[in-house]
Amino acid sequence: MSVADEGPLDVTVRLMRDDEFESVCELSTRAFGSDERIRTLLVDLRSSWAWRDELSFVAELDGQLAGHVLFTSAFVDCPERLVDVLVLSPVAVRTDVQRRGIGAAMIRTALQTLNDRAEPLVFLEGHPSYYPKFGFRSASRLGFTPPSVRIPDAAFMVHPLPRYEPWMTGALVYPDAFWRNDAVGLRSAR
Repeated sequence: MSVADEGPLDVTVRLMRDDEFESVCELSTRAFGSDERIRTLLVDLRSSWAWRDELSFVAELDGQLAGHVLFTSAFVDCPERLVDVLVLSPVAVRTDVQRRGIGAAMIRTALQTLNDRAEPLVFLEGHPSYYPKFGFRSASRLGFTPPSVRIPDAAFMVHPLPRYEPWMTGALVYPDAFWRNDAVGLRSAR
């Protein structure tokens, strides 16, 4: 039986410490197939207006980092006014313990802590059969438009938080670090 088939693991989800940032970058880069653009994205986000230390979560397993989930600040351009929202991206789990519930544990724990924040919505680009179990649903059905035409409608999802109100509709505006790192939507094979 492979590690990926052994079932859920007991992990601790907590805020990332400052001294763990480089380890988080390494873990995330490896989780995305050694794509160095993930490291650059994380570095750029951390040095931007969108980063909040209290929105960077890690999973710890047997004293070692096993995963990372990040929420960053963004906006929705509503007809009435700009509304501060959050974007969930990226989610990374160490390759040797993927498909064992670590990502789910991080997302659930983090979303629970977000209920007390002022932001009314969390957006993501993600797999439409995975994220609904966390309360994500079609963003377009709630009146939101994606920041790029390259984001498939089924992948553009939103999770309403307690401060959400139905008048909040409009275009999601991503932090500039996502654009500078070409981390928005799908790209066709080159």
